[in-house]
Amino acid sequence: MTAVPRRVRSALFLPASNPRAIAKLASLACDIAILDLEDSVAPDRKVEARAAAIATLATGGRPLVVRVNGAGTTWAADDLAALRDAGAAAVLLPKVDGPADVAAARAALGTDGPPLWAMIESARGLLALPALAEAAAGLRLAALVAGTNDLALDLRARPDAARTPLLPALAQIVAGARAGGMLALDGVLNATDDPERLAAECAQGAMFGFDGKTLIHPAQIATANAAFGPDAASIAWAEAVIAAFALPENDDKGAIRLDGAMVERLHLAEAERIISLARA
Repeated sequence: MTAVPRRVRSALFLPASNPRAIAKLASLACDIAILDLEDSVAPDRKVEARAAAIATLATGGRPLVVRVNGAGTTWAADDLAALRDAGAAAVLLPKVDGPADVAAARAALGTDGPPLWAMIESARGLLALPALAEAAAGLRLAALVAGTNDLALDLRARPDAARTPLLPALAQIVAGARAGGMLALDGVLNATDDPERLAAECAQGAMFGFDGKTLIHPAQIATANAAFGPDAASIAWAEAVIAAFALPENDDKGAIRLDGAMVERLHLAEAERIISLARA
């Protein structure tokens, strides 16, 4: 099993039933690719898509996540059974409403099966975020993914370009992920021909604290990688903080002044995280 990389700025959905899309995997600059068995695959091609995903995993190479069909569908149990030992870096569960959904998938995959990711796509899922965070370690739940399209429908929201009605939900998803020690990935943007809106959404997601963004087109990868990676200013700040705390006179200090601002050891931890991500 190939592990998910430490840094996931871009997570690209690819229909597992589309061999032309799968053939491009090696050339894609996304941090992770998600082979989709759910929304992007027609019902009459579900079995074919599952077989294609398993075959792709068997080739090895870059780590791959697989999104299975939702609990209660005709294909869900067979999807999980097929992925138990197939080598997926993680299994993405759609429409997770609470820990019970994750526990059922963990039971099907086994305690030593691949890690789980959960999509938050409903009001129930939002209300269950504290419980999901509490259960994350025991269930090996490693990421929360904002399913913004379905979430808007379930909330009967009418998002504008700034996603105004979804902003409280996005903040809750990030908080749930941080509380449970999980990755937090922002939802997709369907408008693949609007680079300015994509850049704005990526900047907004990074501001909210998401680690990266889920994508539906290769043309979106570079924008996401740029937005969610540490920029030159952040790296310079982090290097300065680390260097300052490394001085002998600051060895026993909990807080110091740096460039006119008070910097505490919690900032040192953040600086070390930024440098670690930059090196990754």
